[in-house]
Amino acid sequence: MAKQGYKQIKRMTPAMRIIHWVNVVSMIIAIATGLYIAAPYYQTFIADPAVDKYVMAWNRWGHFIVAIIFDVTSILVAYLFFFSRFEQPYKKVLPTAKNIKEFSAVAVNLLTLNRKKNFDSTHTDSFNTVYFSIFHLLLAWMLFTGLQMYVHGLASGESSIGAWWPAMLHLVTDWTIPVSSWMLGGFDSNMATLMDVRITHHYTMWFLIVWVVFHIYYQVWRTIFWKEADIAIVIGGSKFVKEDKSSKELDTH
Repeated sequence: MAKQGYKQIKRMTPAMRIIHWVNVVSMIIAIATGLYIAAPYYQTFIADPAVDKYVMAWNRWGHFIVAIIFDVTSILVAYLFFFSRFEQPYKKVLPTAKNIKEFSAVAVNLLTLNRKKNFDSTHTDSFNTVYFSIFHLLLAWMLFTGLQMYVHGLASGESSIGAWWPAMLHLVTDWTIPVSSWMLGGFDSNMATLMDVRITHHYTMWFLIVWVVFHIYYQVWRTIFWKEADIAIVIGGSKFVKEDKSSKELDTH
């Protein structure tokens, strides 16, 4: 129940909150297992060698399972980005004069520690929407590069479900090899290798970790400075704004 002088504003549906927390858990597992795959940092609490306990195999299996989960949630997020009946975030990333003005106002608010707040925070603002769009683009790159490394493990061109599966993966992910080489400063596509994909996959993980750190910081920051319970959105789906705020923007979202 909202306290006197505030009204409750719904910001996330149950489906959106489920996707959020599934991604949180999946990312923790993906980072922990991915770091192990790149450079094994533990063996086992029992004296037997790690190879006898399939430690790498279990880490690779866990990494692959959460990657599949990310595939599914990414498809759902992409659909909701354009066709959600609750809100359609793509409208907030279009470079319109209104969105650019709002993005700038939110950025100034952050940089000046809330000394200047010339925007309506009842709805999803352009700054946050662009920021989350960057996250999903990074995640999409992780998925494509991850599948490219996975399909190279099917060197025979066959899989348990037929040759069509490796063929399809090569079709949709082989482009990541020259692009990865270009990202690392190589401009000769003939010199591009799978190692370029591994390196960019690993670097992108660190970009995602930085993104998560700022995301948590910013949500706590908003909760403290705006005093609208923003951090509670991912739990209860709602935030609270002062009653005297204009509802015009809210009615259009």
